[in-house]
Amino acid sequence: MSEARILGIETSCDETAAAVVASGERLLSNVVSSQIATHQPYGGVVPELASREHLRAIVPVVRQALSEAGESYQSVDAIAVTQGPGLAGALLVGISFAKALSFALNKPLITVNHLEGHIHAVLLEEKQKGNFRVEFPVLALVVSGGHTHLFIADEQQHGWSYRNIGRTRDDAAGEAYDKVAKLLGLGYPGGPIIDALAPRGNSHAVRFGPAQIKHRNRGVSHEDQTAFDFSFSGIKTAVLRYVQLENMGADIEARRAALASFAKPRPQDVLPQCDQKTLDLIASFQRAVVDDLLSKTMAAARACEARTLFVTGGVAANSELRQAFEARAAGEGLPVFFPSRRLSTDNAAMIAAAAYPKFLAKDFADAAFSAEASLAL
Repeated sequence: MSEARILGIETSCDETAAAVVASGERLLSNVVSSQIATHQPYGGVVPELASREHLRAIVPVVRQALSEAGESYQSVDAIAVTQGPGLAGALLVGISFAKALSFALNKPLITVNHLEGHIHAVLLEEKQKGNFRVEFPVLALVVSGGHTHLFIADEQQHGWSYRNIGRTRDDAAGEAYDKVAKLLGLGYPGGPIIDALAPRGNSHAVRFGPAQIKHRNRGVSHEDQTAFDFSFSGIKTAVLRYVQLENMGADIEARRAALASFAKPRPQDVLPQCDQKTLDLIASFQRAVVDDLLSKTMAAARACEARTLFVTGGVAANSELRQAFEARAAGEGLPVFFPSRRLSTDNAAMIAAAAYPKFLAKDFADAAFSAEASLAL
């Protein structure tokens, strides 16, 4: 059969994205409209503002994606949209637009789990390189601003099946990055800034203990909690305590004031405002987070006898994390794959790619579905 061109739409958080992907592996366009400038003054995503910005951007972003792909509304074969997880209001913008397109154009509509989209971001790019074959079972670490999950994936007739074997019980890793960056007055988003500044510090200057879940969550059964669960709220609190004990408050306020005039502070803007003690704290924080992600993921890989490792999501763009996983996985003979940095963060190419197996199976959505902010994979 000829290539199936799928228009993907992604509005789960703070980026309005649209893309066209042919048969799950040929990227024809990938357009992302960022809201960083909108949320930067608040140091994090404001859901109401995110929804408003999606409403403004959705039409021009989709039109640009179609234009860059050399396609039209009429020429695509299906429309795919993120159903969840994510911010309910933000998700509804993309879903409402996708439903309207599907109805007006009489095109099939496919719903996609955002987490599966991140996994397919790896597949999309590896398939473009040619001769890529996945060995199962696959262990996938999905690590981003809103999610830190470990999945064991196996192949089915159409698509993959997933079993969640680890998750964060409080803050996601990327959320911890943003909160620590906000605490230290480094700007938003915190992940790229901390990643760029960490090599300037001594990663062993501040000792952080391994993240541990000391209390079981109410309403969560013993069976649902595993040795591969994550917790990052403790390290955030440890950074706050260090700041208080070292009397760093005045320096943080001075840094925050110096960076207030920047709509989107870059690492080169932030660096002159940081003393060595701050850089050491940043480096030590990052080392602790990466070590925790690495140790639990590799332990899970051994326990589940994984044959392939995927590391994906926004935090997968982190340089130290990539280097650490590549070195450890190579030492254990485990192939590890990452998406490129442009497909690590939220995008619609991964949504269109993940929709292709459903397209082949004719697994189409009806008009009654809605956003699911806590949708499980």
